[in-house]
Amino acid sequence: MTSLTLVRRIAARPSIVFDALTTPEGIACWWGPDDGPVLLAETDVRIGGRFRVRFRTLDGLEHESSGEYREVVRPERLAMSWRWENGENPGESLVEIDLWAIAEGTELTLTHSRLHDEDTRLTHEEGWSGALNKLERHFSLVADRRL
Repeated sequence: MTSLTLVRRIAARPSIVFDALTTPEGIACWWGPDDGPVLLAETDVRIGGRFRVRFRTLDGLEHESSGEYREVVRPERLAMSWRWENGENPGESLVEIDLWAIAEGTELTLTHSRLHDEDTRLTHEEGWSGALNKLERHFSLVADRRL
């Protein structure tokens, strides 16, 4: 088993970032590794509640992930199980997201653990990097519009 950790600085308060991570409208703005669309986002944000997200990448392929919320501490922490539908990657893993207020807005740390092997870790690192770049870009555009 292996894991990855990514850190981003987001130009929004933790409560606003938390909403982007947990609401269907928020997820539609950033989920997925590239600029392909989110096709479906369902969330039931409570311990034991489930999420499901389907997106299409620019190469036309559709991917769907789902899981169960294990920890919900608004606006500081989110932990959830993670599984790809259609057996894209074997087994269930764990995604943990921590949010800290900083002068510029929020520091987000995403840790994806219990990944099957190094190849799985690398593909998830690429995917999460693309998604978090989109999240960062979304809030910098929102901030620019406010100026």
